[in-house]
Amino acid sequence: MQSIRIASVLLLCTGFAIAQHSAETPAAFAAADQPSSAAPVEPKALHSFDVSAIDKTADPCSDFFAYACGNWRKANPIPGDQTRWGRFNELSERNRYLLYVDLKQAADAPKTPLQHQYGDFFAACMNTDAVNQLGDKPVLPVLAHIDGITDKKQIGMLLGHLQFQAGVRAFMGFGVEQDQKDSTQQIAVTTQGGLSLPDRDYYLDNDERMTKIREQYRDYVVEIFKLVGDSDDKAAAEAKSVIDIETALAKGSLPRVELRNPDNVYHVMKVTELNTLAPDFDWQTYIGELRSPHFDTLNVATPEYFKTLNQVISDQSLDSIKSYLRFHAVNTAAPWLSSNFSDANFNFFQKTLQGQVEQTARWKRCTALTDRALGEAVGQDWVKQNFPPSAKDNMEKLVAALEKALGEDIQSLPWMSEDTKKQAEVKLEAFRQKIGYPENWRDYSKLEVKRDDLVGNLRRSAAFEWDWEINHIGKPVDEKEWGMTPPTVNAYYDPSMNDINFPAGILQPPFFDNSKDPAVNFGGIGVVIGHEMTHGFDDEGSKYDAKGNVKDWWTATDKKEFDQRTDCEVKEYGGFEPVAGTKLNGKLTLGENTADNGGIHIAYQALMSTLAEEHKSPATKIDGYTAQQRFFISFAQVWCENRTDQAQRVSAKVDPHSPGMFRVNGVVQNFDEFGKAFGCHKGQPMMPESSCRVW
Repeated sequence: MQSIRIASVLLLCTGFAIAQHSAETPAAFAAADQPSSAAPVEPKALHSFDVSAIDKTADPCSDFFAYACGNWRKANPIPGDQTRWGRFNELSERNRYLLYVDLKQAADAPKTPLQHQYGDFFAACMNTDAVNQLGDKPVLPVLAHIDGITDKKQIGMLLGHLQFQAGVRAFMGFGVEQDQKDSTQQIAVTTQGGLSLPDRDYYLDNDERMTKIREQYRDYVVEIFKLVGDSDDKAAAEAKSVIDIETALAKGSLPRVELRNPDNVYHVMKVTELNTLAPDFDWQTYIGELRSPHFDTLNVATPEYFKTLNQVISDQSLDSIKSYLRFHAVNTAAPWLSSNFSDANFNFFQKTLQGQVEQTARWKRCTALTDRALGEAVGQDWVKQNFPPSAKDNMEKLVAALEKALGEDIQSLPWMSEDTKKQAEVKLEAFRQKIGYPENWRDYSKLEVKRDDLVGNLRRSAAFEWDWEINHIGKPVDEKEWGMTPPTVNAYYDPSMNDINFPAGILQPPFFDNSKDPAVNFGGIGVVIGHEMTHGFDDEGSKYDAKGNVKDWWTATDKKEFDQRTDCEVKEYGGFEPVAGTKLNGKLTLGENTADNGGIHIAYQALMSTLAEEHKSPATKIDGYTAQQRFFISFAQVWCENRTDQAQRVSAKVDPHSPGMFRVNGVVQNFDEFGKAFGCHKGQPMMPESSCRVW
């Protein structure tokens, strides 16, 4: 199963499987209805290697991203309902439309009990008249429950109830993960949380931009309280309590870079020891309300945070804590309440923070929501139509070619000793792969869905999902479970599983196209495969052994050599500036940058081996380009994109991935084979005198 710690993914927040809103993620759901003019229209069919996207007025040796994507970027401005628009988004939108067609048919004329279930869920979401008539009524029982507590000792009971019964996560994260020291077992874990803004820095940085965002956030919180009946003065007072509490929690939270180190987030304790960290919180009652199996120990990922939490509970009045919980309850539900709530939520989280101009069409949001709630139910029917067995077979062949290339790459590394190479080979040989969709589909028969109760469906879905997750505690790991739904346009490596995962959603053009030559597919999906494989050996994945346990398998000398090479990438990418005044965080993006750079090396190597086996000359031109050139162009065009400046600034703070421009230029300038393919010379921007290489 997916642990509470996010596995290494190709691209965060892509596709349309919306992440469950929790205390650790902002309520970044798009809001109310699009005007009726935005009726569903089937997106155009997509193709790999788009010659028309190339801007031949640009010099590939000076800016390869501009060359490979220049005309595409001109022809593809950011749609009003997006904050960035790229090839991932194009495919996501196409997949979303195809899934919408299935959901609409299931809502109107279901043919199976499963279609009846997810069709009713989708229909309830689309019924905006019913949603608007209800106003704030769906959240009033939750608010009444919060208002009903009379003593701080009841906070534990209340938080457990909110998480299990209402899908509201406040103050902390709690869930299940694989034990870092015994990856065959699943243990309970609790960690920092409780923030609504994207990152702790949004509360703590005092520059002009962050100060203004906090003012705008305060206005949003006030508006939410007024929508549930507060007077102006009371809303202002409650908003102050919310922001004071969240700011205090932010001060006690570990920065994102530190969370990437598994050693920093592993502190197994007895349940009774939680009282030494937060004695003012009723842990026993809280855990009881979560309806979990019995456990005596758990991983307290961020112990110092819980000391901060205890101080907040001690310092803040009960009324202030109620205000904080009231806001989190309403904010969680806001995107799915009446339009005044969803508009307010959209205006701050999407428009102000991300620069999204228009609200996302209701059919898009409801398709995404249904995929999130019943992903392996709708996915069963989706893959039957959109992922033939031949695609899976061909993907397995590509994976085998990439594994062979990575093995050869490891053996050729001049800086790594034989002892460490042997351990790396053992890990590579132990790689598992999941392609397309699960072998065993989830059973949703116990999830009650009502055609006229959207928020109720969301709560029952959250409770169903929670019950499924929490009951993994103490059980052996099921290596066949997935962390993404089949239509998702993404991929991931899970270090605790030591497996690579490719949902059916990404195994289509422009990433994967059986009609194209090997150079195009190795440049597209081949680099994606190589990227995920390399995650097993990046700064985080390299801390895990072949069995998925955190274990040091490096010699001291090799580890020093590895760190020197990753430090080169930290400095290189830390100098990139996506928008004026905002630079990337080279440490935050290190794992993804290492995977990008390693992935292209082994995909290129696999291509050359494949061409040799097929007795094909790389110099043979198609569309005027050699195999090497087509490989690099295909790679670059995966990352063609436009982003709003606002989205760039948020990403620089919270996203471990570099923007598309630097996922292209940063990679090719580190790979001399690119310069050779395009006739560059040393000293040009895409072929500098010195470069970085880890794998």
